[in-house]
Amino acid sequence: MNLKAKEIRDLAPKERREKLDEFKSELMHERGIAAMGGSPPSPGKIRQLRMNISRILTIMQEEGET
Repeated sequence: MNLKAKEIRDLAPKERREKLDEFKSELMHERGIAAMGGSPPSPGKIRQLRMNISRILTIMQEEGET
């Protein structure tokens, strides 16, 4: 799921933090699969997760939540 900046801004600060934690754990899982030699089900998923995490962190910094 690719989040847009407007969708992230509409979330409450607590919801943003929950989404961030969710994306980080999912990224760790995908990297674990790749490290064990397995091919990820979706090749672009790691990149998408990293971009979502960076979008959330950027907006949190703009809002002064960090």
